[in-house]
Amino acid sequence: MDKNYELIYLKSLAKQFPNIASASTEIINLQAILNLPKGTEHFLTDIHGEAEQFNHVMRNGSGSVRRKIDEKFGNSISERDKRSLATLIFYPKEKLAIVEEEEEFLDDWYKITLHRLVQMLAHVSSKYTRSKVRKALPKDFSYVIEELITEKAEIEDKEDYYNEIIHTIIQIGSAPYFIVELCQLIQRMVVDRLHIVGDIYDRGKGPHIIMDTLMQYNSNSIDIQWGNHDVVWMGAAAGEPACIASVIRNCARYGNLDTLEEGYGINLVPLATFALQTYGDTDCSAFAIKYDDDYNTRDLDLDMKMHKAITILQFKLEGQLIMRHPEWHMEDRLLLDKIDYDRKTVNCYGVEYPMIDTDFPTVDPASPYALTEDEQLVVDRIKSAFKHNEKLQRHMKYMFSKGAMYKVHDSNLLYHGCVPMDEQGNFCSLNLGGVSYSGKSLYDALESYARKGYYAKDPDERNYGRDVLYYIWAGPNSPVFGKDKMATFERYFIKDKLTHTEVKNPYYSLYDREDILNKILEVFGLPTDSHIINGHVPVELKKGETPIKCGGKLLVIDGGFSRAYQDKTGIAGYTLVANSHGMFLISHEPFQGKDVAVKTEKDIVCERIPVEIAPRRIKVADTDRGREIKENIVQLEKLLEAYREGEILEK
Repeated sequence: MDKNYELIYLKSLAKQFPNIASASTEIINLQAILNLPKGTEHFLTDIHGEAEQFNHVMRNGSGSVRRKIDEKFGNSISERDKRSLATLIFYPKEKLAIVEEEEEFLDDWYKITLHRLVQMLAHVSSKYTRSKVRKALPKDFSYVIEELITEKAEIEDKEDYYNEIIHTIIQIGSAPYFIVELCQLIQRMVVDRLHIVGDIYDRGKGPHIIMDTLMQYNSNSIDIQWGNHDVVWMGAAAGEPACIASVIRNCARYGNLDTLEEGYGINLVPLATFALQTYGDTDCSAFAIKYDDDYNTRDLDLDMKMHKAITILQFKLEGQLIMRHPEWHMEDRLLLDKIDYDRKTVNCYGVEYPMIDTDFPTVDPASPYALTEDEQLVVDRIKSAFKHNEKLQRHMKYMFSKGAMYKVHDSNLLYHGCVPMDEQGNFCSLNLGGVSYSGKSLYDALESYARKGYYAKDPDERNYGRDVLYYIWAGPNSPVFGKDKMATFERYFIKDKLTHTEVKNPYYSLYDREDILNKILEVFGLPTDSHIINGHVPVELKKGETPIKCGGKLLVIDGGFSRAYQDKTGIAGYTLVANSHGMFLISHEPFQGKDVAVKTEKDIVCERIPVEIAPRRIKVADTDRGREIKENIVQLEKLLEAYREGEILEK
């Protein structure tokens, strides 16, 4: 660095550390932090709106809470007490309600429980600085909690001191509030960083609940890698009509229109009215709803009509977008113009197939992708509803601010789907704005255009970016989609299931080869002993598939979090935990609901699979954060030298 520029930087740093004493103290503090154990990282993917299971996994830290209980108490308390304590930490309010009703000697229970929770909090916070712990404490109880979890060497009879604090908490009636705060603190302190590796949205009913939960998380301790189901919602919020239609169709298909209407307050009355008027007398049997037990079947007939109406709208809007971009080579998705209405067939891949349904009152065979006046009115109204929905926009801005197409973190490369390749392992290219991109540059370009689609002021940039958001959702060379096509049309209208096949990118047949994974790691600037972590394609345990690829170099952690996949996968999802001891893959049983979890005190973690055991305990010094701290120390040492040589005067 040029000496003058360095001096300018040091003078700026001197505003934060104005004298030798303050700079020296910070160096000592940072050196100490480097020697703390690495914090626990928690990786989740393909949540697909399953809010209850997501919240449970967040509360239990994929088994991290129970592991900490075992570490702290060993054989000193019974297995039953450990289960009870774990359930209390997961669901403090719900468990307290049961205990307060059933426990005969409640004050004794409070005393024992508070002591155990204090011990647990002291244990889980031991790897953090006192400053970090203090910032995490709730304002109302911060002083008392800090007193309880901090060793007081100057007090001769510490046991009496701590017992008196807990006795007073119980005596003044604050025990329940205190227990809740301690439990929630333990949940937060067990996991230091959360990685969401894509697909928060679609299929399940609670994506809006999941987003609210994430937004309450420490914003400096979370990152999101976009999945294609997230991107289509981002495109819808940006006002891309084909994305809006895709979002509504997905919700309709899975009986989740309530997510839009009640979860987000989006007005679908214009679509419902149009569907009743236009599709009232048409056959909608091909548009059955995949609903579960809490679906109100009273809405079934209307939902099927809305389902058909929005599906036809989606095909029209997609067709218009695809024709705007011949460079994306998605013309095989243009099928409305291949229908023979007299023969009730469609020409698909050069083959004529009988169609299940050709009763499309709004499709003009001479101009099949043109919207009718009524359809245009519906599109305009629902587009306005999406673009001006405060809650949806707040969630999508968070998705943009905390999310990206990929992330490099602590020698791990995180992405949702794949790095598009051909059969020989060469990176596939895509034309964006007249420039060809592949590998890492493709990810970077797609992300840049996605952000422009939401934020750009220039109308042309914004419109092109919105179209790119649609391509990221369903394009054949989209890294987060990773298939040759989205066979939506075929699944609705053609019985022959061979046409339903969506061929996965060759990446998925190559990712057990070390040379291929090394090539990917190198193009992203990572050493070849790093890991790749991705989701998107469920691991079918029933078929003997394993999430651990290429000897642990790549980990596919989608194991069926969504209920829609659980019959196929045989489990209810994988998560990944990386801590100071190594990396561990966690498999989960299906979640039976919060009430069952509280009542039975049964967790859903079914297996903890070691992926990599560290030869020595990993410290902060070994992480990306550690490298940043070391650089900060170097600059502070230069500041000390500048003070001592009189280049900068102390204040």
